[in-house]
Amino acid sequence: MTRKEMFSMPIIDVAATGANIKSMMRTKGFKVSDVQARCGFNTPQAIFKWMRGDSVPTIDNMIIIADMFGVTIDQIVVTKRI
Repeated sequence: MTRKEMFSMPIIDVAATGANIKSMMRTKGFKVSDVQARCGFNTPQAIFKWMRGDSVPTIDNMIIIADMFGVTIDQIVVTKRI
C-alpha cells in the first residue's frame, strides 16, 4: 500500500453506484415500479435519484434491492478513494 493510499479515504461513488443499480435493474428485468413497490415508496422519485446518481439508497433499501437482485451490497456500491 502506498503512502497516498494509506491516508486516502474510501467514499461511495454515487454516480457509479447509480449506474450500477440501473444496469442491474435492466439485467435482472426489473422496472422502476417493481423496485418502488418492493421498497414501499408511493412515488418512483427516489429510485430515479439513485439511478441518476443524485443519491444512494438508505441501508434498509440497499438490503432490499440487494436481496431483490440476488447480489450483495458490495456488488451494488461502487467506491473510490479521495
